[in-house]
Amino acid sequence: MRLAYRGAPYHGWQIQPNAISVQECVERALSTFLRTPTPVVGAGRTDTGVNASMMIAHFDADREIADIPGAVRALCSLLGRDIVVYDIIPVHADAHARFDATSRTYHYYTYTGRSPFLYDLAWQEPPAGLDFDAMNMAASLLTGVDDFTSFAKLHSDAKTNICRVTRAEWIETVPGDTSRHTFVITADRFLRNMVRAVVGTLVDVGRGKLSIDGFRDVVERRDRCAAGISMPPHPLFLYDITYPYIR
Repeated sequence: MRLAYRGAPYHGWQIQPNAISVQECVERALSTFLRTPTPVVGAGRTDTGVNASMMIAHFDADREIADIPGAVRALCSLLGRDIVVYDIIPVHADAHARFDATSRTYHYYTYTGRSPFLYDLAWQEPPAGLDFDAMNMAASLLTGVDDFTSFAKLHSDAKTNICRVTRAEWIETVPGDTSRHTFVITADRFLRNMVRAVVGTLVDVGRGKLSIDGFRDVVERRDRCAAGISMPPHPLFLYDITYPYIR
């Protein structure tokens, strides 16, 4: 199942007690449609308020879904406006949304100036601006890093903080008076809060509060307390997930 959602109304993807999650809503809609309890497994967990323009989830059905477009329309009707199902894709019986993913890409959106249309889905850059050249020099170091403990949420249940980042860069997506920038980062896996902590530390570089060597030192210290703040969740989007058997 290929879907997207706006994170603001939910306490993240994963089901949890006393809070509404995206996974819970999707499972409820799918179970209603299939008329049987149907668990759903997502490609990963997004935190409270984080968006997904692309999420992949898998489920097992005891019968073929003959009319996939009709099923998509029915699920969208059940889910409302904040969660949209784009497609249902038949895969082999052992396919797993989380373990089979070969890469994940996140985007973090920022903008300059003032806008009544961007504030709830992007972070407003400081009036003094940011040094994106320096931020990109620092970001390029991440592709040579394996241990991301400095950017990992403390006391998480992750068994390892090892990740393989293949791309990390800032790009200008809309030039002009209200310019927009996007931080693009791709890895085989991500830790809880990792992207927001990376962005917060890169923003320190862009503000001149942290040098390139200082950023390298933050990475090498493997200490979350050495890194920058965790940035707000609303500009962060899970943007893409790749699989060897889904085009």
